[in-house]
Amino acid sequence: MDMTAEHTLPALQKRPRGRPRKSDEDRGDGNRRGELLRSAARLFRRKGFGGTSTRDIAAATGMRSGSPFYHFESKQALLYAVMDEGMRSAISKQAAAMQQAACAGAGSSRGLDPVAQLRALIRNHFDILLGHGNDFIPVMLYEARSITRSQRAALAHLQGEYEAPWIPVLESLREGGLLKADVKIARLLIFGALNWSVQWFDRRKGVSLDELTEQAMQLFTGTS
Repeated sequence: MDMTAEHTLPALQKRPRGRPRKSDEDRGDGNRRGELLRSAARLFRRKGFGGTSTRDIAAATGMRSGSPFYHFESKQALLYAVMDEGMRSAISKQAAAMQQAACAGAGSSRGLDPVAQLRALIRNHFDILLGHGNDFIPVMLYEARSITRSQRAALAHLQGEYEAPWIPVLESLREGGLLKADVKIARLLIFGALNWSVQWFDRRKGVSLDELTEQAMQLFTGTS
C-alpha cells in the first residue's frame, strides 16, 4: 500500500464538545467579564431574571450568543456574580463615603456626630440603589429567589458586613434621644424604606438624591 498520500493529508481532529473555541474578541477576560456583569445587571433589573436570555446579554455586550459561557457556567451563575459584585462594591463605596465624611468633620472637636454619620450612610445608600448604572443591588433585592440557598447565605454574610457600620450610629442616636425605636427594629425598618425607593423613585420628577436624603432624615430622626 502506498503510504505517501496518507501522510500528506492533515490528520482529522474531533472538535471537543461543549464550549466553542474562544475567539480573539472574547480573550480580554477582565474587561469582558466586567462588561458582562454590567450588561447582565441592567437587563436583569429591567426584564427580570426569567425574562432575560443569555442571547440578550451577549448582544448587549457585542458578543456572540455562546460567549458568556466562557466566563460563567450558566445564567444563574452570572446572576449570583452580579449580586456578589454588587455587595462587594457597596461595601467599598460605603467605607469610602464614611471616610470622606469623617475627613469633612475632622475640624470639629467632637468629630462627626451621629446625625451627620447617618446622613452620609443614607446618601451613599441612595446612590448605590438609584445612581446611574447602579443596577447590582436592586437585582439582589428582587431576584434572590433565583439563586441557591448557599449563595443566599454568602450574600447574607456580605449584607451583614455592609449593615454593621449602621448599628453604632443608630445606637448613638437612640442614646441621644433622636431615635425612639429599638435599634434592631429601626435598622430593619430603615433599610426596608430605603430599599423600596427602587420601586417608585423617578429622577425625572425633579427630586435629587440630596433632597431625598433630607426627607429620609426628617422621617427617621426628625432632623435635617
